Amino acid sequence: MTDVKKELLTGAVWTSAAKYSNILVQLGVTAVLSRLLLPEDFGVVAVTTVIVSFFAIFSDLGIAPAIVQKKELTHDDLSRIFTFTLLSGGAVTVVFFLLSGAVAAYYDAPVLRTICRILCVNLLFAALNIVPGALLYKERRFRFIALRTLAVQFTAGAAAVAAAFAGAGVYALTVTPVVSSVVLFAVNYRQHPLPLRLPDKGSLGKVFSFSAYQFFFNILNYFTRNLDKLLIGRYMGLTPLGYYEKSYRLMMLPLQQLTYAISPVMHPVFSDFRHNREALSANYLRVVRLLAFIGFPLAAFLFFAAPELILVIFGDQWLPSVPVFRILALSVGVQIILSTSGAIFQAADSTRMLFLSGLLSSVLNVAAILTGIFLFGTLEAVAACIVLSFGVNFVQSYWLLYRRTLRLAWGPFWRQLLSPLLLTGISCIPLLLLSRWLAEGPLVLSLLCKGAAAAAVFAAYIQLSGEYDLLQKFRNLCKRQPGT
Repeated sequence: MTDVKKELLTGAVWTSAAKYSNILVQLGVTAVLSRLLLPEDFGVVAVTTVIVSFFAIFSDLGIAPAIVQKKELTHDDLSRIFTFTLLSGGAVTVVFFLLSGAVAAYYDAPVLRTICRILCVNLLFAALNIVPGALLYKERRFRFIALRTLAVQFTAGAAAVAAAFAGAGVYALTVTPVVSSVVLFAVNYRQHPLPLRLPDKGSLGKVFSFSAYQFFFNILNYFTRNLDKLLIGRYMGLTPLGYYEKSYRLMMLPLQQLTYAISPVMHPVFSDFRHNREALSANYLRVVRLLAFIGFPLAAFLFFAAPELILVIFGDQWLPSVPVFRILALSVGVQIILSTSGAIFQAADSTRMLFLSGLLSSVLNVAAILTGIFLFGTLEAVAACIVLSFGVNFVQSYWLLYRRTLRLAWGPFWRQLLSPLLLTGISCIPLLLLSRWLAEGPLVLSLLCKGAAAAAVFAAYIQLSGEYDLLQKFRNLCKRQPGT
């Protein structure tokens, strides 16, 4: 138990350090590009990125988590699987290149043809990264992964800003994904140089027995996450898509940095408990409680600080994004917790149930998106329908995880959420008051005051409820200082 906690903590600390540093890099890059480019430019690249992500699923085929899960893979197996990813990635890249004209015609945006062809580079190298990248996680080299990720993101971000200042226009937005995928492969392959060997049925069969349902889940998850952007771009226009995409991306930023700091760690560590589901659940509930204490209060802060965050970071031209971001922010707490459930399905060797959960999620999300676009016709309605579907999916996913996969009662899971929800309710009071008192004040001052109030309420609640002794931790730190 202690070893599990230590491994999770070590991995989470390193990945968190890199991810939180990446927040600063991404915000800095986005802040610069948002002032140099138009909302329509972001809408164009948003459409292309969504399509690239879809094609990437067909070169990935769920192989990465299978490599982490399967302990019996030999070096020869890995070389043959690597060659398979090269072949599948190359084939998918060629197909995407040939379809770039059709994509541009569908959205009536000729620039999409060139954007798609540039991002073919990202598609190919993402496929090549699958095996060496998965091996780093399998070996639990979290420190190296964290430092590598930070260096790659900083390099790619700097290149994108330089391209924007050089007058690259909308093409500057393609620099980050292309540069990051190429540099990432160079670093990963140096760590795990794999020779090319012809794929065979035996080697591929070892991973496909696990990855098949993972692959189908990835397809469903893709539509769950991206159908809104595809349909908004087609039926509401690229400029509204730019506003929506900016709101969605900002909402996803803390979600990604929080969950991506721990989710990649969870599968390699928790896979050791695949035959002890009580221990798997007990360890996971600690993670759920921690994420709930972070995610639910964070959602409240983002909701009340939406105008300040959008206008301070992106500028006045992004004002229409504020109401959409405010609605989407309500789902942050639920999404932070829900995004870790996949690692538990994988660790329990139950990608079939993961696929079923993804199927139900897709049906609900598609219904929500279609309702928002075609019944109400506004970005706010789309956001509200999506938030509602996230809530329903949260319930069905954890019912499948606890009642059908782990075969355990799910009451203990819900009890982990009660105290964090109480903290969130208390936090809303000062945030609401500050929103009224500082409505006409400077944006930066309002943002700082709301952040300070949220942090103060959080610290006081954590200390007084006995959840964590912050004062004792502070005293211990002081005792370690020289001369004290």
